[in-house]
Amino acid sequence: MARAKTSKAWMQAHVNDSYVNLAKKNGFRSRAAYKLLEINERDRILKKGMVVVDLGAAPGSWSQVAAQLVGSQGSVIALDILEMQPLPGVLFIQNDFREDSAVEMLDKILAERCADAVISDMAPNISGISVSDQARSMYLAELALHFAMDKLNYGGNFLVKVFHGSGFDQFLQTMRSGFKKVLVRKPKASRDRSNEIYLLGLEKKL
Repeated sequence: MARAKTSKAWMQAHVNDSYVNLAKKNGFRSRAAYKLLEINERDRILKKGMVVVDLGAAPGSWSQVAAQLVGSQGSVIALDILEMQPLPGVLFIQNDFREDSAVEMLDKILAERCADAVISDMAPNISGISVSDQARSMYLAELALHFAMDKLNYGGNFLVKVFHGSGFDQFLQTMRSGFKKVLVRKPKASRDRSNEIYLLGLEKKL
């Protein structure tokens, strides 16, 4: 019974969520679009003509935002283990980022180019076992950071979702060694009850 009540309460909150309703009104695939929009409005990480790689892209709201911001002269390459319906201006790869084949496919599409921005909203499927969930979340963040350090242009930007917990301080320290500035962002569209935050690495070092 308690579980049913919890599910009902979550659904009611979701239906009444202003960002959910705003996303529907403005044609975004999820409320997550407003997280990226808010961060970009503040920090200007995505601009016209940029090459952007979106990791953990499905259902596609961050790719939608990125495609709008980089315009027709830019390009967005999106990747997710799940299916994603096509989006104008977005090249989608369905693959598991934990597998070497996913990175190889991204390499092939980038060819000789480097990315100007790597954005990652990846999160593991939640098991409910906090220690395990945190470890898997940090592993995805570490993979994304490794990719960003390898594929970003000098001066490029990296935005990644992380969760407070084991491994966070070490990850933050590693990011600070790779970027001129690292900022912590908690957008208004991020639910208060969630311990997710976003780390923004600005201007990749050599």
